[in-house]
Amino acid sequence: MKFIKMHCIACSDDAPHATESELRDFLELHPKWHVLEIEAGKKIQRLFTFYSYQECLDFTVKVGELAEIEDHHPDLYIQWGKVTVTWWTHRIQGLHQNDLIMAAKTEALSL
Repeated sequence: MKFIKMHCIACSDDAPHATESELRDFLELHPKWHVLEIEAGKKIQRLFTFYSYQECLDFTVKVGELAEIEDHHPDLYIQWGKVTVTWWTHRIQGLHQNDLIMAAKTEALSL
């Protein structure tokens, strides 16, 4: 499945979580992402590295602009030379297909 070609859909409180099959397919295509198992549910996260703080800021702005377009927003943690991006859907306390779509699109921004 080409997550990068998909778009986010509106998510309700009873929206389905991403299936194990969807998650497995995503991780096969995007192996630098990893799954976090937390009390509230699953999240996916990736650390992006850059050569300067300015590059980190520029990347973060691109991710923010993408998030606004798709109306789905990540947790971002910026350090010198590093940006950690975490996707999950607060409304369902776990992973939705939207998170996989956005993670794929986030990865494309770093290329």
